[in-house]
Amino acid sequence: MKQRLATGIDSFEGLRKEQYFFIDKTYFIKEWWEKGDKVTLITRPRRFGKTMNMNMLECFFSTKYAGRDDLFEGLSVWEDEKYRELQGTYPVINLSFAEVKTDSFDGAKNMICQIIVDAFLTHREIINSDDISEQDRDFLKQLTRNMSIDIAIQSLKKLSSILEEYYKRKMIILLDEYDTPLIEAYTHGYWQEMTEFMRGLFNATFKSNPSLYRGVMTGITRISKESMFSDLNNLKVCTATSNEYSSCFGFTEEEVFSSMDTYGYGEQKEAVKRWYDGFIFGEQKDMYNPWSIINYLATGKFKNYWVNTSSNALVNHLMKTGSKNIKMELGMLLKEKTILVDMEEEVVYNQLDDNPRAIWGLLVASGYLKVVQIHEEKDFRGQIREKYELSITNEEVYRMFAQFVEGWFHSEEIEDVYNAFIQALLEHDLDSMNEYFNEVALTVFSSFDTGKHSSERTKPENFYHGFVLGLMMDLLRDYEITSNRESGLGRYDVMLVPRDLKKDAFVFEFKVFRPSKEKTLEDTVNAALQQIEEKKYVTELLEKGIPRENIYCYGFAFEGKTVLIG
Repeated sequence: MKQRLATGIDSFEGLRKEQYFFIDKTYFIKEWWEKGDKVTLITRPRRFGKTMNMNMLECFFSTKYAGRDDLFEGLSVWEDEKYRELQGTYPVINLSFAEVKTDSFDGAKNMICQIIVDAFLTHREIINSDDISEQDRDFLKQLTRNMSIDIAIQSLKKLSSILEEYYKRKMIILLDEYDTPLIEAYTHGYWQEMTEFMRGLFNATFKSNPSLYRGVMTGITRISKESMFSDLNNLKVCTATSNEYSSCFGFTEEEVFSSMDTYGYGEQKEAVKRWYDGFIFGEQKDMYNPWSIINYLATGKFKNYWVNTSSNALVNHLMKTGSKNIKMELGMLLKEKTILVDMEEEVVYNQLDDNPRAIWGLLVASGYLKVVQIHEEKDFRGQIREKYELSITNEEVYRMFAQFVEGWFHSEEIEDVYNAFIQALLEHDLDSMNEYFNEVALTVFSSFDTGKHSSERTKPENFYHGFVLGLMMDLLRDYEITSNRESGLGRYDVMLVPRDLKKDAFVFEFKVFRPSKEKTLEDTVNAALQQIEEKKYVTELLEKGIPRENIYCYGFAFEGKTVLIG
């Protein structure tokens, strides 16, 4: 029987009561409970059912839902008598930091404090009872949106104590989207203040809280232990590469295909797989984002549902201002190839501008890239180190990255000039190439160097390899764009290989003007051209059968925002 389709519902109770489309994930309750971990952190990309599962845990364990058999009858968890007896037997504190999005520490702190106040108010009948001590009442009077940081840090620990005293049972504490305030803090420049506040809050709530029985935290990223969890030695971390809870968040392929048959889209399985498959959690492959699937089932149309549900500004910023190698790797990914990189699953946000390993870790945690395979290699000391083979997750994400690149070079401000440069390149009009490229560089290079977190060591090469990706968007139909590949006796910077081998080919070499080696930009251009010749970069093109007279070599010399092409 078809259930009604609805998006944006995070309430397990509402979903069950109204009989909306639902895929049973209640086995998550049993898996989590039986593992027995004191505090569990589960990271998954956004829109993967984290909030729904946290609400499901609350509905199952909380005393507020005691006797609500109707919510779980017919579901997998209800088949076990042991779990029927557990339902509704624990005091639960359930919080979400998902909406803590603001550009200042004071604003974020006040929003968190309001969330804490609201958590207290859900238990108002207890905290207003005569059983509360005068000492506790004095503490409760200090709980306001503008409470001090010291009071806020101790608040959830105090609520746990009050509830344990009332129920004579320790607490379950659920915290959804724990890292949203931290991501905002990094983006808006108040990272240090926020990490100090959150470290104290987490330590008091999940570490030194004698009233805590079990806790669950969810988020997108695993923020480094040094940054956030240095005091939480009781924390079990389950990331996208962990086998724990691998099918509990998101839809499996079997679940998706069964739903497609039910809603009459069975013939579109191959297309749905291309568009929305690709997420991998531990050894569980072929996981699908629920948001995209439900929207597809509701409309029957292929669109970028998931990647358009939230701001991708941070990812865009990191790609746009990233190093030369970051842009080259993105170019490989956009050609639907895999890349082999070092990666850190623990995201160190204050290293994102300088550390590619942290960037790749963030992109995997966020769901934009997937781990195809983990390779083990020995370093020079004979120690085993892991290398991660990554690819773009699926068609939906591929289109997001392509839109990023197009956006970098196709704003209204420079689009006409940019197109003029491409035309001049194809016509071998060197004077116009120099004129137009300098106009593009002047505008775009400035925008690449903006933002609070741009690295002080960001070099002009970043712009030029970003420019290559811009070329890819316009020329990919007629050219294969390769970068930093071996040919002849070395590695060229950029090569445009025509798909029609009778057309012209191009080799680009980029060089920074160095006063210690060259007197003028013309000298730098000549050095670039000499390198192309001495290293025989055109070898690959000649081997493909392209006549030498159809191969055009250009040296790009640049000093700041000034460019000379020769």
